[in-house]
Amino acid sequence: MSVKIRLQRHGKKGKPFYWVVAADARSKRDGKYLEKIGTYNPNTNPATIDLNLDSAVKWLHNGAQPTDTAKAILSYKGALLKHHLDGGIRKGALTQEQADAKLATWLEAKTGTVDAKKDGLTKAQADVKAKAFKAEQDVNAKRLAAAAQAEADAIAAATPAVEEVAEAEEAPAAEENNETTEA
Repeated sequence: MSVKIRLQRHGKKGKPFYWVVAADARSKRDGKYLEKIGTYNPNTNPATIDLNLDSAVKWLHNGAQPTDTAKAILSYKGALLKHHLDGGIRKGALTQEQADAKLATWLEAKTGTVDAKKDGLTKAQADVKAKAFKAEQDVNAKRLAAAAQAEADAIAAATPAVEEVAEAEEAPAAEENNETTEA
């Protein structure tokens, strides 16, 4: 029986969620599997991968062949590197301590790059939110200024009519005053 390390699809339409499983090569994609090795969620940015490293390496030692996507996931999490280093230990090229140190160094570097990407994404999201907030403030300020201008124009339009009425009332009163002084 040949064993494959592959992805088993779960989730709903448009929102896939995968299990990384070791399964018989003849079984269906979402069918019977030998062991669940981990999970893979491509819906998050960066993708969330939870992998049992020891179990994956055990299946690789036993001859399981990963599919292309599973191989990329195993490489990303360091399972293929650990499998390679274990081969060096078996041949006598490395000691267990040296292999563990190399794997730990690689995992720290990988964690640093992933954290840097997460920080960059959160900073980019914060920048986008700040720009949107600033644009919204500008639009609100323009809208308030336009409303204030329209109100001032309405008051200015009503004021001349009141002044004309006041002038018209003053004119006859002035004529009466002129008539009384002349007499």
